[in-house]
Amino acid sequence: MEQEYHKENLLVVDDEIEVGKVVTELLSSVGFNADSENSGKNALQRIKNGKYTFLITDINMPELNGIELIKKVREEKLDISIIAMTGYEKDYAYMDVINAGANDFITKPFKIDEIEAKISRILIEKRIRDELAKLSITDNLTGLFNQRHFHNKLKEEVNRANRQNHPLSLILLDLDKFKEYNDTYGHLAGDKMLAKSGKIILSNIRENVDTAFRYGGDEFAIILVEANKEIVLNTSERLKKGFKEGDGVTASVGFATYSNEMSISDLIALADKDLYESKNENNK
Repeated sequence: MEQEYHKENLLVVDDEIEVGKVVTELLSSVGFNADSENSGKNALQRIKNGKYTFLITDINMPELNGIELIKKVREEKLDISIIAMTGYEKDYAYMDVINAGANDFITKPFKIDEIEAKISRILIEKRIRDELAKLSITDNLTGLFNQRHFHNKLKEEVNRANRQNHPLSLILLDLDKFKEYNDTYGHLAGDKMLAKSGKIILSNIRENVDTAFRYGGDEFAIILVEANKEIVLNTSERLKKGFKEGDGVTASVGFATYSNEMSISDLIALADKDLYESKNENNK
């Protein structure tokens, strides 16, 4: 795990400035990116920007104590791990700290290997949870997200588009004559083609911006955020060209751009209608 410590941004919160400084230096010495703060209120503001992956906070602090800070951080629904620390173990029950939202508890004074072990355990558990969560929303054949995640993600992006008034578009893509391909070359070849289709799609959309899904069978969907009609048209052409050059099957593409009066089903239906017209044109 040590080689990945540099990916973790830790905020140490302790009203005793020297204690916070010592803990920060210890964590930095083993490879973490560590900052310190001596106020619960100030720490909360820094945490809200989403930079930090770990919060290590003292419990006994004025104004906003550690328990209150942990609760407020959890209310923000941020993906951050928390370790509470105190020099007064008898004043706080372990379960009180855990129930507030902390991942673990450590008593001061502690050695660097003790807190490093706790952080490592939390990181391993988080990695396992993340992998399991990813598997639950991924289509194992194509490597794209699955249909269940498509509906959740589209709802999330529609809500965001409404809040921020950003353009949002949807592409639906269907492989041409895929049944004939399956019948001619067999289902194993068909599966290989579907897997290849996932790679073609990912290579022709904006990385870390657009999101691709296996919508069902040989149908795929791409959610394009911050995408006006010009971007959607260019992406559609790249996708069609990518399949045409793929030496397998071609693809038909339909799209729709979201407007405020639309429901999610309206958006899907409009893209599906455009796909149907495109497919009819390709089959002539």
